[in-house]
Amino acid sequence: MNPMAIFDFGSTLLDKFFPDKDEAAKAKVKLIEMQMNGELSKLQVSAGIITAEAKSEHFLVAAWRPITMLVFVFIIANNYIIYPYLSLFWDNAPSLKIPPDMWDLLKIGIGGYTVGRTVEKAVKSYKGN
Repeated sequence: MNPMAIFDFGSTLLDKFFPDKDEAAKAKVKLIEMQMNGELSKLQVSAGIITAEAKSEHFLVAAWRPITMLVFVFIIANNYIIYPYLSLFWDNAPSLKIPPDMWDLLKIGIGGYTVGRTVEKAVKSYKGN
């Protein structure tokens, strides 16, 4: 799908999400800015990469993002659910430190996955209509 088709689809989508015409117009201006800055093309490339990885026949290529996210989920669950309860009964309960770079990677991973899935669903919906 070319960037212009993404722009057209986004514009139509914004009309549906914003019943107020002024709000829709502001959102469309932002969409135009994204198109002019090349951000729509970047989103399209990112979505293509994620889709290609997910469809790969090689397990590690297809599963590295979900595995990484599951590790992050485990660390967060440990620190915010398991650790508080264990620390009530055990003085040396393990708490896993999360470096700032790891949080950044988590944001990128979740953002990339979210953008990829959103674009994939939007394209399917757009093609269906």
